[in-house]
Amino acid sequence: MRPGWRRRDRRARRLRCTGEWGLRHPDRPVTWKNTGIGGDKVMDLEARWEKDVLDARPDVVSILVGVNDMGWHTLDPEGYVIPVEEFEAGYDRLLAPLAEVGTRLILIEPFLLPIHGVVEAGAGAAVIGEEERRQWRIDLDPKIQAVRRLAAKYGAQLLDADGLFTELAVTTGPEYWAADGVHPTPAGHAALAKAWLRLVA
Repeated sequence: MRPGWRRRDRRARRLRCTGEWGLRHPDRPVTWKNTGIGGDKVMDLEARWEKDVLDARPDVVSILVGVNDMGWHTLDPEGYVIPVEEFEAGYDRLLAPLAEVGTRLILIEPFLLPIHGVVEAGAGAAVIGEEERRQWRIDLDPKIQAVRRLAAKYGAQLLDADGLFTELAVTTGPEYWAADGVHPTPAGHAALAKAWLRLVA
């Protein structure tokens, strides 16, 4: 049986963070706003950034974007390769207005786990195997470096998600954390939430 590229509950990580935060810090109430949309690329965030993020005047903004900028051309016949320069410039435009007003920034690296076998993506629209994932990795690594550069440029906190999952997968295998290599399992969401809370709390 091949794992499918399933639509997952995209609230899982946020709910885990909010619940754990409330448990640890009953004296520090927080208003949470989740404007993440599955499948978005940096260009999609840019299109709605003012309304969804800037207008809220947040104290803290946490961003995880990049994996769709990596493999979009594989999944969409109309897609194209997004150069790292385009990715980094768009991401920079997201961060600049937040940094200008002193918003605390937390950047989460995009990640790709080295799972085995074949995954059917988009209800069979594309088949992702070892070779596709090898190409994705070649595309993703420079984008991870771009996120690191932006974190340094803006003094943002960086969650090394790609490295985190690489370490965790040594003892369990990568599928334990993300069955399709991209979307975290419940254990994967828990690992990200724990790492995020360690940065923020």
